[in-house]
Amino acid sequence: MKILKRVFLFLVGVLIVFALYALVSGRTYLFKAVIYNFANIDDYKKFDNNTVAIAAPKPWKVSGEYNKINYPDSLNSLIESIGTVGLLMIKNDSVVAERYWDGYSDSSLSGSFSMAKSITSILIGAAIKEGKISSVNDEVGKYLPEFAAGDKAKIKIVDLLTMSSGTDWSESYINLFSVTSEAYYGPDVYKTATGVKAIHPPGTLHDYKSGDTQLLGLIIEKATGKTLSEYASEKLWQPLGAEHPALWSTDHAKGNEKAYCCFNSNTRDFARIGKLMLDSGKCNGVAVIDSSYFTNSIKPNHIIDTKGLPCDYYGYQWWIDPEHPEIFYARGILGQYIIMIPSKKMIIVRLGKRTSPIRVHTVPKEVRYLINWGLQS
Repeated sequence: MKILKRVFLFLVGVLIVFALYALVSGRTYLFKAVIYNFANIDDYKKFDNNTVAIAAPKPWKVSGEYNKINYPDSLNSLIESIGTVGLLMIKNDSVVAERYWDGYSDSSLSGSFSMAKSITSILIGAAIKEGKISSVNDEVGKYLPEFAAGDKAKIKIVDLLTMSSGTDWSESYINLFSVTSEAYYGPDVYKTATGVKAIHPPGTLHDYKSGDTQLLGLIIEKATGKTLSEYASEKLWQPLGAEHPALWSTDHAKGNEKAYCCFNSNTRDFARIGKLMLDSGKCNGVAVIDSSYFTNSIKPNHIIDTKGLPCDYYGYQWWIDPEHPEIFYARGILGQYIIMIPSKKMIIVRLGKRTSPIRVHTVPKEVRYLINWGLQS
């Protein structure tokens, strides 16, 4: 009994010290981080959200071959083993295959996680097309005063797009004390994102950082005078004919959207992002982003990465398959994907709760299976 009492008193002491640290340091987000622990696809229910409004819905056509397509046993086994909740294939602008699990459907909200980075990139391109942002070569300090002086003044929008800002942002998802956890659970993502320091010359090191995308989101808001949700509605959700409003999680009520994550939608509406990109950044023949921005979005940036190799797998916030460089995709940490296969005029969307730990040249195992499935269909 004495041992149990000592253990109990020790744990109580740890909790008191933790609580005091969180309160004294001002890092009260730690309470939320401890309570919720690991992120999941329904996290929008835990956060405040801004609505990405729709206008006139334009439902997808359904193919006469709907759900007659073959699902290889190996694909079935893999996607079910990693908690897939939605799988959609669109070919030639028609739904040809669609499956759901665990009570999810074609209208269920599900978190995008880092697929939101690709959406944010499109919005940067839209702001450039509209003239709200002059160029990808604009210095970040033109829009955010925290980057107007010192080494941070050298950072340009293109450095954020290619994840080569050279800042000290730590992309740690497990450490509760990391800046990434603070951005996810904290109440002031502007302060968190702009509080970074420059430690490498910009444009010289490709190092994946959610903070870079958050800065892009803040630039969009500053340049357009609109929230990300308002701008996404105007440039994407309304013209693309989304059927359901999306939710973009914010750091607090009516606060800043978390641009690097947390765009919540469903398989069929996420596929509209794929349709835009299959059409070279155009919606109904009208360019949302210009052709050069589109090309650079899905072209490897070739900046040296943390392994000392030229980056052949990432463009402007879009992933590229080095084995099939014409194939590109948006990607979220729990296995959220919008995959574009231009040669097949195909979009594949997968939403789920987990991802395979296996990566081959940066491509997750399930993405390779889905690409192969698409190429053979």
